[in-house]
Amino acid sequence: MKKELSFEFIKENMMGPNSIRILEELSRDFSLKPGSRVMDLGCGKGLTSIFLAEEFGVQVFATDLWITATENYMRFRECGLEDRIVPIHANAMDLPYAEEFFDGIVSVDSYHYFGTGEDFVGERLAPLVKKDGFVAVAVPGLRREFEGEIVPPALAPYWQEDMNFHSADWWKELWSKESSIEVTHSRSMDCHKQAWEDWLKCDNPYAKSDIGFIAADNGRYIDTVEIIARVK
Repeated sequence: MKKELSFEFIKENMMGPNSIRILEELSRDFSLKPGSRVMDLGCGKGLTSIFLAEEFGVQVFATDLWITATENYMRFRECGLEDRIVPIHANAMDLPYAEEFFDGIVSVDSYHYFGTGEDFVGERLAPLVKKDGFVAVAVPGLRREFEGEIVPPALAPYWQEDMNFHSADWWKELWSKESSIEVTHSRSMDCHKQAWEDWLKCDNPYAKSDIGFIAADNGRYIDTVEIIARVK
């Protein structure tokens, strides 16, 4: 992790499995040049936006619905990055950007909330990215789809209908239906176990409630999934 981001700062601002650790691994599979424009979609409290700005020297449009632009701006200013990260309060279903504006779009631990529709990546995201740019997503998922779509008994007490956890194969099949992109990566991520362990150490009440969920899973079903596509 970047030295500038202490683990205490990361824990304070995490909203799910450690997004910095996940993005460190995800970013090995895409390339960015300094000065590129990147949308960080569903950025939460902006940890991933800070990482992108510091690690790659890019201009980041930190886009989120749940966290206000002002709150994120204050955090970016605290990090001395207010000139490199633009906070945007927006709904993923109504993004306020020009077509072919971005060199890439990154989304960590949020895409499953809004992107499971068959047309979403092709209609909502691909038009905003330059040719040969990319869309790179990492989300909580499954090692394999549940048989008969039935949630295993061990997980049933914790399962919610809107979780939208799916396998890497499921995501690849969904994105492969879209002609405007080419899937380049679809896999389970190596950082899964550590990213979740980091999250469970947080004082966040949602992290506390996930302790039983992860214990019940015991490494059998839950995964962290990467899916990356090139825009044609």
